Amino acid sequence: MAARPPAPRKRTFSLPDGEMAALDFGSARRPVDIVFVHANGFNARTYRSILQPLAGEFRILAPDLRGHGRTRLPARARGRRDWRDMARDLVQLLEALDGPPATLAGHSMGGTVALLAAGKAPARVRNLVLYDPVIWGPVGVLMAHLPFARAGARRAPIAAQAARRRSVFDSKAAAFQAYRDRGAFKGWPDTMLRDYIGDGFIEREDGKVELACPPEWELSSYISHAHDPYGALRRFGGPVRIIRAARGSPTRVKDREAFARRYPGATVEKVDGGHFFPMTDPAVVKESLRLAAGG
Repeated sequence: MAARPPAPRKRTFSLPDGEMAALDFGSARRPVDIVFVHANGFNARTYRSILQPLAGEFRILAPDLRGHGRTRLPARARGRRDWRDMARDLVQLLEALDGPPATLAGHSMGGTVALLAAGKAPARVRNLVLYDPVIWGPVGVLMAHLPFARAGARRAPIAAQAARRRSVFDSKAAAFQAYRDRGAFKGWPDTMLRDYIGDGFIEREDGKVELACPPEWELSSYISHAHDPYGALRRFGGPVRIIRAARGSPTRVKDREAFARRYPGATVEKVDGGHFFPMTDPAVVKESLRLAAGG
């Protein structure tokens, strides 16, 4: 019977304006093979049950982005227009790592942040694997740079939901019962939901727990898209595998062949399920990470 991979180590990295937290899976004696970036509102621990089984083969670093999980970096939502702050943090993390370029992977917003970081530091990235990244069509990207774009994005259902998200519960157990098999968490394994809650809430002095990612910060990410994923694709120029959901995907690539011609090395494929397919079908993530990091 194969030994169960050990639990990840908790780490912190000093960045110019604070500390970034991360989970470190696998042997500390080898360089980092994969850096995996979480989705908006979540945290690295959410993906533990996907990443830990790979720890016998690879070393994987999963950071908490600015404003999420255990990371303690300033998260000022007011006036925020893009995700370049998180991409800059990720570049600084990559530059702090010893060893050869790593596979950079991420889900949803995390996939887009990974792409933006790869465009800034292509020499630190071996290849990209992006799970349903937020990549609007070219017209949508241009419109996101207009002055009124954030106001319009606030009317989107997902943004409105984030704005009114309940941020305080009596306990983590109460949060688990409130979330279980509801909304975005429908179909999630209980283990994964508990992992999300474990680092997704912080304890207060009054004994209650509060979201580590404040609703206003989550909202700011939903409405701030004045960055350029297509420019990042051009600047990176390396292998990019995009795996998008069959339903409700924010990856707006209509013509996959034309996309591949314009961005050599980039491929787009579709898998069954919705935006949270990494949670409901984790085998897709495990297999693609094995291929990317081991190939």
